[in-house]
Amino acid sequence: MDYKTKTEFNIQDIIELIPHRYPFILIDRVEDLVPGESLTAIKNVTINEPFFQGHFPGQPVMPGVLILESMAQAGAFLALATVDDPMSKNMFFSGVDSARFKKPISPGDTIKLHMSMVKRKLNLCRFEGQAFVDDVMVTKAIITANIVDRAGI
Repeated sequence: MDYKTKTEFNIQDIIELIPHRYPFILIDRVEDLVPGESLTAIKNVTINEPFFQGHFPGQPVMPGVLILESMAQAGAFLALATVDDPMSKNMFFSGVDSARFKKPISPGDTIKLHMSMVKRKLNLCRFEGQAFVDDVMVTKAIITANIVDRAGI
């Protein structure tokens, strides 16, 4: 796959690059990729998600940690799309700073994730992320992750 020229990616492209699988793949589509700079991804939230059974019955809300994970996965796609031989690499989430949850996310919402790579030094990446529902910011955070060798390769 040519990540340097292609700007839009579907779910098949996403699972080709990042190793997450159901029920833990938390981005559905990449709408815009500027390699090494920014990415806009989509997560469609449905009542079928397994976490809604217990979070919370009668008032389903997407757990904040899973919103951060969707941001981290979008950041991983952004970073891995810029490395040589991305299929031999993985990203491990290593930190989160300044996380703010402004509004809950519920079934039926579409999350638009905006991730910007603010720093890359060797294998360490730092991202600024924002999540929007209906053009309203619902979450923001700074996420740090490390590019590592993929196990089994």
